[in-house]
Amino acid sequence: MPLRPADYALRHSAAMAAATDLPINATLVIPAAELGWRFSRASGPGGQGVNTTDSRVELVYDLAASQVLPEPLRQRALARLQGRLVAGVLVVVAAEHRSQWLNRQAALKRLADLLRQAIEPPPPLRRRTKPTRGSQERRLAAKNRRGVIKAKRRGKGSGVEE
Repeated sequence: MPLRPADYALRHSAAMAAATDLPINATLVIPAAELGWRFSRASGPGGQGVNTTDSRVELVYDLAASQVLPEPLRQRALARLQGRLVAGVLVVVAAEHRSQWLNRQAALKRLADLLRQAIEPPPPLRRRTKPTRGSQERRLAAKNRRGVIKAKRRGKGSGVEE
């Protein structure tokens, strides 16, 4: 049976997956077995080889089914990336380079950056404070100056009585 392009991509992706774990931060590494690859022809520069080379790369990561992320981090990432997810799966596309290898590296870097931002803890809540007396006085003085400027514009011919 002849090998179809889709079969080749899957077989090729398995070989690539065995080679590349994805470090997210110092304590979190996504194993290559959880990453999927798809390849297709990219548009753009490439000369004669553009119609024969599968240089466009799609990196697929099933965030909802990931065994690596602890539950609180997974829930945080799912909430923050919900606009990019399709059924819990995150797809990162890279096609800016002519080389498939460079596109793979770009996709890995992009996925790591996305996940790093998605799992970082939320910023501390802002502590509400009252405005200082000086800031209130400066605000009121500025409003007063502005009102004086506008009052001077009205003049006698405007029909507005004071």
